[in-house]
Amino acid sequence: MKLMAIPKAPKSRLFFLGEDPVRLLKLAADSNNLNVGKQIHAHLVVTNKVSSHNNVAQTTSVINLYGKCGRVSVARHLFDSMPKRNVVSWGALMAGYLREGLALEVLVLFKSMVSVDNMRPNEFVLTTVVSSCSSCGRVEEGKQCHGYVLKSGLEFHQHVKNALVHMYSKCSDVKGAMRVFSTVPGYDVFSYNSVLDGLVEHGHQKEAMEVLSLMVGEGVAWDSVTFVNIFGLSSCLRNLRLGLQVHCRMLKTNIEYDAYVYSTIMDMYGKCGKLAYAVRFFKCLQTHSVVSWTTIMAANFQNGYFEEALNLFVKMRLEDISPNEYTFAVLLNSSASLSVLRHGALIHACAEKLGFKDHVIVGNALINMYAKSGNIEAAYEAFSDMIHRDIVTWNVMISGYSHHGLGKEALNVFQDMLTAGDHPNYITFVAVLSACAHLGLVQQGFYYVNQLMKQYCVEPGVEHFTCIVGLLSRAGLLDEAESYMRSVSIKWDSIAWRTLLNACFLHRNYGLGRRVAEIVMQMDHNDAGTYLLLSNMYAKARRWDGVVKIRKLMRERNIKKEPGVSWVEIKDTAHVFVSEDKSHPESRQIYEKVAELLVKIKLLGYAPDITAVLHDVEDEQKEDYLSYHSEKLAIAYSLMKTPSEAPIRVIKNLRMCDDCHTAVKLISKLTNRVIIVRDANRFHHFKDGYCSCADYW
Repeated sequence: MKLMAIPKAPKSRLFFLGEDPVRLLKLAADSNNLNVGKQIHAHLVVTNKVSSHNNVAQTTSVINLYGKCGRVSVARHLFDSMPKRNVVSWGALMAGYLREGLALEVLVLFKSMVSVDNMRPNEFVLTTVVSSCSSCGRVEEGKQCHGYVLKSGLEFHQHVKNALVHMYSKCSDVKGAMRVFSTVPGYDVFSYNSVLDGLVEHGHQKEAMEVLSLMVGEGVAWDSVTFVNIFGLSSCLRNLRLGLQVHCRMLKTNIEYDAYVYSTIMDMYGKCGKLAYAVRFFKCLQTHSVVSWTTIMAANFQNGYFEEALNLFVKMRLEDISPNEYTFAVLLNSSASLSVLRHGALIHACAEKLGFKDHVIVGNALINMYAKSGNIEAAYEAFSDMIHRDIVTWNVMISGYSHHGLGKEALNVFQDMLTAGDHPNYITFVAVLSACAHLGLVQQGFYYVNQLMKQYCVEPGVEHFTCIVGLLSRAGLLDEAESYMRSVSIKWDSIAWRTLLNACFLHRNYGLGRRVAEIVMQMDHNDAGTYLLLSNMYAKARRWDGVVKIRKLMRERNIKKEPGVSWVEIKDTAHVFVSEDKSHPESRQIYEKVAELLVKIKLLGYAPDITAVLHDVEDEQKEDYLSYHSEKLAIAYSLMKTPSEAPIRVIKNLRMCDDCHTAVKLISKLTNRVIIVRDANRFHHFKDGYCSCADYW
């Protein structure tokens, strides 16, 4: 007779026989085994051991189980049904809420625990509550919890101290983090990591180095987070030696490292100018992730290899790795640096298709790309479409308008920023003061520096004072600008003096200009632009002996004028033009088009500005020199190849000369086209015979 096989009982059910349910629930919770936990819970319900007056421990263990397994609503239901609770019950539910990212619920529970149940929290509850303040950025509530910790005498518990240090660091209160760190004895690696992270993130590199020295002196063992923080510190300091030492130490340890650590190494080498090291490290990785690809793209971008950064994206896609929001930010900023509008628009479309358009970092990069590529309208459209904005968003938009000479629009966005309740920072005021300079708003500019910056606790720096110099200079107050520079007790750089020098040239104050040029040349012997501007002044005054003197000085110092180059993007191709160059395949037609345009604009009042030619030759020859500057060639070619309603966008490597500026104004009127020229200083928007710079650049 064949015996029937007896089915085996599920292994999980065997736990119930002679085992402590509390211990079993803890095991299930720690291993995230919800199924086993539910069976134990069912067993306790059947045996009437849940929610009874004498079984607080079992009910609390069930709450802990559901909280750790992501069923916080079930945990809350059990908690609310408990006739009696203890501090562990409160702590278990709070921890469940925190784990699910519901930090505000933790704070509500804590207030109820203290005020309604009049229960005294222990160190574990306070650790959870302080951590919740970190998660939701509630520094004021965090400070109140800190006060409660001090009153309870629990500040010496390591978990509580670590939570406080982490809270202050994450809430940007670095002084508070350092105060806890330095006054409460006993440090572990988590304490050091929290302080280092906060100091590095908020730019306190000097203090971070001091904490690192203390950590080394105490012999605290490092973990992977420590290495990430210190590689980040090396990147901020551009300290290659420190980075190499840390990398060497990492190789000697047996810690397992993830892709994030490897990416911080590549980022460190990239920011320290050792792109080859970063590339070599990248190639040594056995597997590549979106993090490593994005990091190596960023390293190329940071070192000026914008085209290579864009090419790496193609290689990444061939490995079937999907980009993230940081990838798109690097790609868009690389496109911005190359001013390749069409390529940037394609990346924009790709980001939108993959669902990354609404990420703040992508939106910021979109504004930057469109603004730097000459399409300020598209930049504002991207700005308007953003659901969330941060300080970078406002700064990029205000700076974009300012760079395009649209000072009124820049100040309008600034007012919107203040209305929205966002606080301007150092960079914001540089852009705002630059906008004031474009509009000649002298009194308003001084109000921003002397009053509004103090109101927002922003200390003025050399960039802000340079904007004031530009503001006074644009208004024609050159003597006041010079007096201002001599009265303000800061170390002026060559950019500030060059700002005044450029104003002297534009306002034809050549006496002051020559004095300022001497100062600039003493500060920077190799600045070709200063020599050329001084030579221009002599030429304008027909002081050819002065021109000869400057040219001789340039030869002696081996200073060469960079050739004028302009380029335009037609469909998928960039066309590059050099002044008086005939290497373009269609150069004959281009030169004919330029000649045709010059003849027609002469009927509108154009007269070649031969004073812009720095050679002592006949006037007819000077006119020939002017006719075929690179921007004229680029504009002529664009008129030949683009639809009549399309705007023309030209990028130029040098400052636009006076003659070309006048000619392009009239060409825009003649052809009824919008012509946008980005030169070394700014954007010029030409339309109907006018320029956005109001002839001051």
